[in-house]
Amino acid sequence: MKLSWVICTVGGILTASIVCNYSSAEESELWSAGQYTFSDELGGFTIRAISGIGTLEDPIVVTEELDTASPTTIVIRTERIAQHNPATANAGLLFYLRVKAINGSGHPWIEFVFELQKQLGVLSDYYDGLSFYQAGDKTGMIHSDLFSTYRDESEPYDRMIFRNGFVDPNATASFDFPIADFTPKRTFYLVQDPRIPST
Repeated sequence: MKLSWVICTVGGILTASIVCNYSSAEESELWSAGQYTFSDELGGFTIRAISGIGTLEDPIVVTEELDTASPTTIVIRTERIAQHNPATANAGLLFYLRVKAINGSGHPWIEFVFELQKQLGVLSDYYDGLSFYQAGDKTGMIHSDLFSTYRDESEPYDRMIFRNGFVDPNATASFDFPIADFTPKRTFYLVQDPRIPST
């Protein structure tokens, strides 16, 4: 929230008032790591901490608390559009991400889904350059401490589904995976969808 003074004259009398300007981006802290910023401005979760530079040896670690079992979205931004690729030495954006998700939803999670989007709410297909490093060798790069398997989908969207696990309320699950944006784009989105048992 920004506070600003407005000074004006009414009937020959000088008056001053405070105007409050609200912005979701201003209310949410921008967390910086490596060449990126991460934001919880779209709501439903809160980023608690961040560290790392984005290499395989020192991944960007985002610690967050999800207040809901509904999908939430991390807004990811970068000002640098020609970053050295730490895996292949080719041009493009590639970084390694570890999400530590605290289950504050009050429901157990039985699956956890991540989906990349170049435009919010629009599917990211195979050919748009944004992916979970679909063209590279991801051996040993993708895993979770509480889910034993995953499925990487590249059509009709870029989606990573972690399965065969269980996250109790208030427990923390960790997820590791690479993100590649070979367009690249200065802003993109990581949708998170914890799935709960059907009733």
